[in-house]
Amino acid sequence: MQSMFVHLRLHTEFSVVDGTNRIDEIVQAAADDGQPALAITDLSNLFGAIKFYKAARGAGVKPLIGTEIFLEGLGADAGALSRLVLLVQNRQGYLNLSELLARAWTQNVVKALAVVKLAWLTELGEGLIVLSGAQAGPVGQALVQGDSSRASAAALQLAALFPHRFYIELQRAGRLDDEAHVVAAVQLAASLKLPVVATHPVQFTKEDDYEAHEARVCIAEGEILGNQRRARKFTREQYFKTAAQMQALFADVPSAVANTLEIARRCSLTLVLGKPQLPDFPTPEVQGRKLSPDDYFRHASFEGLEQRLAHLYPDAAQRDRERPRYVERLEFEIDTILKMGFPGYFLIVGDFINWAKNNGCPVGPGRGSGAGSLVAYALKITDLDPLQYNLLFERFLNPERVSMPDFDIDFCQSNRDRVIDYVKLKYGKEAVSQIATFGTMAARAAIRDVGRVLDMSYTFCDGISKLIPNKPGTHITIDGAIKAEPILAERLDKEDEVKTLLALAQKLEGMTRNVGMHAGGVLIAPSRLTDFCPLYQQPGSDSAVSQFDKDDVEAIGLVKFDFLGLATLTILEIAKDFIVKRHKGQENFAYENLPLGDPAVYRLFAEGKTEAVFQFESRGMQGMLRDAKPTRLEDLIAMNALYRPGPMDLIPTYISRKQGKEPVVYPDPRVEAILSETYGVMIYQEQVMQMAQILGGYSLGGADLLRRAMGKKKAEEMAKHRQIFRDGAAQKGIAPDKADAVFDDMEKFAGYGFNKSHSAAYALLAYHTAWLKVHYTAEFFCANMTVEMDDTDKLRVLHEDALKMGMTFEAPDVNRGFHRFEPISDTVIRYGLGAVKGTGQQAIDAIVAARQEGGPFRSLFDFCVRVDRSKFNKRALEALIKAGAFDSLQLNRASLIASVDRAFDFATAAQANVNQGGLFDMGDDDHGSSTQEPDLVDATPWGVKERLTYEKTAIGFYLSGHLFDEVSHEVRQFIKRTVDELIDSREQQLIAGVVSDFRVINSQRGKLALFKLDDKSGAIEATADEAVLNTHRNLLKDDEVLIVSGRLQPGRGGFEPRFSISQVWDLATARCRFGKFLRVAVNGKAPDIARLVKDFPPRRETTEQGELLRGLGVRLSVRRQAGNTGAAAELQLGDEAKFFPTDAALASWMAQAEQRQAAIVYD
Repeated sequence: MQSMFVHLRLHTEFSVVDGTNRIDEIVQAAADDGQPALAITDLSNLFGAIKFYKAARGAGVKPLIGTEIFLEGLGADAGALSRLVLLVQNRQGYLNLSELLARAWTQNVVKALAVVKLAWLTELGEGLIVLSGAQAGPVGQALVQGDSSRASAAALQLAALFPHRFYIELQRAGRLDDEAHVVAAVQLAASLKLPVVATHPVQFTKEDDYEAHEARVCIAEGEILGNQRRARKFTREQYFKTAAQMQALFADVPSAVANTLEIARRCSLTLVLGKPQLPDFPTPEVQGRKLSPDDYFRHASFEGLEQRLAHLYPDAAQRDRERPRYVERLEFEIDTILKMGFPGYFLIVGDFINWAKNNGCPVGPGRGSGAGSLVAYALKITDLDPLQYNLLFERFLNPERVSMPDFDIDFCQSNRDRVIDYVKLKYGKEAVSQIATFGTMAARAAIRDVGRVLDMSYTFCDGISKLIPNKPGTHITIDGAIKAEPILAERLDKEDEVKTLLALAQKLEGMTRNVGMHAGGVLIAPSRLTDFCPLYQQPGSDSAVSQFDKDDVEAIGLVKFDFLGLATLTILEIAKDFIVKRHKGQENFAYENLPLGDPAVYRLFAEGKTEAVFQFESRGMQGMLRDAKPTRLEDLIAMNALYRPGPMDLIPTYISRKQGKEPVVYPDPRVEAILSETYGVMIYQEQVMQMAQILGGYSLGGADLLRRAMGKKKAEEMAKHRQIFRDGAAQKGIAPDKADAVFDDMEKFAGYGFNKSHSAAYALLAYHTAWLKVHYTAEFFCANMTVEMDDTDKLRVLHEDALKMGMTFEAPDVNRGFHRFEPISDTVIRYGLGAVKGTGQQAIDAIVAARQEGGPFRSLFDFCVRVDRSKFNKRALEALIKAGAFDSLQLNRASLIASVDRAFDFATAAQANVNQGGLFDMGDDDHGSSTQEPDLVDATPWGVKERLTYEKTAIGFYLSGHLFDEVSHEVRQFIKRTVDELIDSREQQLIAGVVSDFRVINSQRGKLALFKLDDKSGAIEATADEAVLNTHRNLLKDDEVLIVSGRLQPGRGGFEPRFSISQVWDLATARCRFGKFLRVAVNGKAPDIARLVKDFPPRRETTEQGELLRGLGVRLSVRRQAGNTGAAAELQLGDEAKFFPTDAALASWMAQAEQRQAAIVYD
């Protein structure tokens, strides 16, 4: 039975600041109650409109699209805001609402609220029905304040603007002023002869969702749920009421209920979904003739192919031999593209890519399946010959399944915005925008957010949230986590707090929490964007985004172009600049001209020296390369495709077959041609498609549909395809059981087969970066380090790798350095000043400008006087000093740091003096000049450790030395083995080193400490279990020098070796453990032994064997000389003279020894 009421007010989760209605659930609730229609009226947006439209129609409920807006111009004063509900009647109303919302977000945001001006509403009112907004509306506000004349004036003004389309809204939602408002509003409506309508402000779906909704509001407002003084804007009544409940609620005003159906009847918006609409591409004239887009597309493709062939085959005779197969493929692709109606898409993409290439914005060779198209290669959209690498067009654009082509385009990160600006200029600013994304509350975030509003401690919530497994690439819900993580299930069972937290978090999990911008998607509309959807602009931002996400913009017919930023392209471009600038004869250097068979480059790959080589930088990948020893680009394409979960299992087979240790087997001799390049291993989706074509009689388009079906794993669809494959195979003489076996194989690989076009394009980029690393090593590292300037962890790794590759670094220097890293010679790199923490581009530019204008700086004071201090502060200066950038002017960094204030004061005084025209300067007498530089503040120079520690705070790692340098001479007397001499043995081994990258993780066996141990010969990843960690917690920290005993776990399967530690000593304890005694030279005057032992007593330790005294014995060495004869003796002191040999203790013994001769004897 159809009910007699329609809800015209609904905040879904897309209202963001309030509302917890999930679209599917609320639509289902309306359908279950037999309600004929339902409206969505989120706050100032249509974010959920398309999802709502689809869901409602799918459930047999008529969707009404609307919005609750903020209005200015009808309140008690000019700036007062009130609320109205606007409902869309027809297409014109949808366009007007889109325009109103776009204007509000882009032109009139007040305190983070998008506000509609009354003048705009007057201009764009057609096709909209207006509800008065109840107590929050201009009429209701006045009524609640008892100002009936203002209420009457506002109502009449709106009724005049919206003739027969303005309704006085009545609500009974359990608020204090509801009833008074209803009475006053009904009277006003009667006196003005205006219709009334009953609405219910639905904020949540079920009665018991009130707490979850309040929690959501508190999350948005940063409030605490239990705070008594918190303004409570919503009531328990604001759940989705049935039609019967609403009829009962307004039994006294039946017309208000009847009018909900009347309004629903008057609103009939039909959206055309799934029909892409491209902008018109303005075709240039060809030989004075204006061609149609289709003809121009054909002309441009053939013209481009000729240019490509000239580059691929410089020899004209060979070119003529090769041309026919290219022309045949091009004709097939052009016909398909024209038939599907997409030539405009290719022309638009080709246009902005070629603009980028011609205007210094590097573009990637292709990504995704687009590299399979020869048309794309001819139009210079991609840079990889698809015929050479056997890439399939049907994998990109399938003639048997009409869907929009989709090029993902990589641009150099720093230039991407310039290309987007070009597109805005070409197609009009109103027609181009980026796309909204909706951030949701994932399980961990929901637990943290809910815990905060419940006022639970951060540590407690953090502990619970960390029990949610966090596997990259997998989405896990709280429910899934409870099943997967026994500790969580146990705590849920035993602790009430955990029950409360998880119950509430589960209700909010997955809900929209914020609005962001899609990383790369750009929309180009055939006309203004608001003809399709409203726009949203984040407060503080100046670029608008569509209010629909990527799926919804495509549904309403807008075409998305992916403009992605790729740092590798920026690196290649910076390196190219350096090469052109520094090497004569390389003015026309271009990556596309590089030979792809360079043995030195493949040697780098085979040795696994691919740190910072695109796609091949991970440890596991380096291990795989060392095993596989690639010798051609096809190997790199395969390895890039194999190194991911799933296909990884095939890596050993691929390597064994490549190296001839295992025979190459094919499922059928007919597919040898397509599987031989990967030694019979199915790696690519394209191979699965070609096998279906060769053995199962499929067309390539049909094979693409088969590949998709295999990926989705739908049983009934697979059974259908299995039969088609059997029938096709039978015609080729293949028995059904053999056909099934091949089909099973294909099905297995299709699940995780990789897109070869994507892998090939990225392997080409990887080859280019590796080629640079081999042939222009300094330029390669300068470019990488410049791009990674803000990430000191990456800089440290690059610095270590550069040293291994034979590079040396010139320290940062204010008199020679620039913002970026610069190559000085083929092996020397000048450190970029911009990489010093706390400086920034502006500050470095100011230094360089002052230096170029007035020559090198002569002193700290000269520097402060000449550099523009509005762009440069004391923090930046101190960072440069700590980094060693002033060492060329003064080596005592401590003195420079102490003088920073003095230098700034002097610069300020000098500036004032210049402004006064040197009022106090007396003639030529320099000594009387007020600009004479003061002296630096006296300060004791820093020791090695202090200098390096400060350097690390400024640079992120040690550049001018190594902490191990200070102790290496002593340590090497008792620890002979260096890190790079560790042997694969089950025996315990002793090594020493400095700790870095210290972190603790939770493993299956409890806490595990992971850190690097570095003794300058090399570094190794070390591990300490919970027992060792607890015993030596005070020693295990960054920058400590440790001596450790442990076992080497060799690296296998691409994993790095690890050193598992069982014992740890600091240097003082190691001196007791490995030193024999301290030899102290005396000559007639004994040291104050009692005092020394009192100041540095031996340490008492309780062990399983009882109490142990840790200390070092002392021997006094006495020498007497008389003429040519002499006598020497050593006096062994008893245990009472044992002391604990810290650095301070040794310094005290030395101070009292003859000629400071006191040293530990180890042998």
